Amino acid sequence: FSAFGNILSCKIVTDENGSKGYGFVHFETEEAARSAIEKVNGMLLNDKKVFVGRFMSRKERIEQMGDKVKKFTNVYVKNLPEEMSDNQLTDMFTKYGNVVSAKVMTGEDGKVKGFGFVSFETAEAAEDCVSEMNGNETMGRKLYVGRAQKKAERQAELRDRFERLKLERINRYQGVNLYVKNLDDNVDDERLRKEFATYGNITSAKVMRDETNASKGFGFVCFSAPEEA
Repeated sequence: FSAFGNILSCKIVTDENGSKGYGFVHFETEEAARSAIEKVNGMLLNDKKVFVGRFMSRKERIEQMGDKVKKFTNVYVKNLPEEMSDNQLTDMFTKYGNVVSAKVMTGEDGKVKGFGFVSFETAEAAEDCVSEMNGNETMGRKLYVGRAQKKAERQAELRDRFERLKLERINRYQGVNLYVKNLDDNVDDERLRKEFATYGNITSAKVMRDETNASKGFGFVCFSAPEEA
């Protein structure tokens, strides 16, 4: 992807078995990203047709999917009191519609883990329950009530959150954070800051070191404004 423009970050998503078959490329400019999408999307790479598209947050994907993701019947309830039983959970939610099942999760010792699941017969009942019960207090506990997510969905949401924070961090320091290499072994953080101080206000200066505290020969200097950098 480097042929299309300057790349700020590039990440292949992996698990314990290796590549998960997708990744992220963050370009410096929107033009470079558009060009990469136009030229690479649909191409064959190692005999596989690749999809290349604009990064979308989970919220954007949900909005794009519309009613498909809104229809759910299983509800996740968190912050339940320790004395809560399955029957009490059923009674609490039955006013919103027919409850197919209600389960308070417990540990091996039989103690309530603080969360449970309620399955409704209809999506309308589940939606009404979430909109009205989320944030309500029960037995002195403020409940969280939301759509029950599969493990893969929760993991995807955490990945999205991590990537979004990473991109925000990159954007925050774009144009103000300098990479400095070929540093002498004697250069420390203070010396690095001093060498660049004449150009503007430095918010941080860091020489990267290994586990033995020896300089790796490069570091970063972050200014308060792009024009200073």
